[in-house]
Amino acid sequence: MHALTQLGLAFGAAFVAGAINSVAGGGTLVSFPTLIWLGLPSVVANATSTVAIWPGSLGGMWGFRREMRGLPSSMLALTLPSLIGGITGAILLQITPTKLFDRLVPLLILFATLLFLAQDPLQRFLAKHRRTDAAPADGSPVSWVNGAMLAQLAVGLYGGYFGAGIGILMLAVLGILGLTDIHQMNALKNLLALCINGIAAIYFIVMGMVSWQFALVMAVGAIAGGIGGAGLARRLGRTAVRRIVIAVGFIMAFSLMLR
Repeated sequence: MHALTQLGLAFGAAFVAGAINSVAGGGTLVSFPTLIWLGLPSVVANATSTVAIWPGSLGGMWGFRREMRGLPSSMLALTLPSLIGGITGAILLQITPTKLFDRLVPLLILFATLLFLAQDPLQRFLAKHRRTDAAPADGSPVSWVNGAMLAQLAVGLYGGYFGAGIGILMLAVLGILGLTDIHQMNALKNLLALCINGIAAIYFIVMGMVSWQFALVMAVGAIAGGIGGAGLARRLGRTAVRRIVIAVGFIMAFSLMLR
């Protein structure tokens, strides 16, 4: 395949990923497998996808900046396990042999796809069984804070290692903690994801794990998709976009299993 064709496909995948992320999340399920099919080793593809898609998440956090002001201050402590988990997951990815990660990739994609499939039922369950006393405005009980810190550490670890689906995991954690305002939850989720992916991206760059010819083109594509493609994604509707992401996820997972 010609180099310009590869770059064009990478740009297109990142554009679609940016548009999907702006509405439903799950763009990694498009960008990461595309890089594998373009011939990058799986570990390099994962690192490159993380670095390339990360700039697009800045816009998401900025868009919810007002909702951040009303959050309990105790919730901001979740940035610490996010950073620790993110860097630990990135280190684990770096030391994982490529052959082993190749075997894990279809399972990781399948897991992330199942997370997206379960998102709506999970949110309905959390709304129905939400604890109104779990996260009072003047600070959460120590046991709940400790549990949240451990849960977010696990999410950060997974996010630094692979990343797809961390938004769903974080919304589940925040729902269990008692947050009920979806805009506040999304605001905090975006901040924590920025921490996880940001520190992982820095590590990947320092360790030379990034294919820059793809990363730079895809970063532009992800930003353009987040801005220009979001309109199309919104016209399709969140449900349609989610169905497309889930279908792509299953197709990619099973095709990589058979490869």
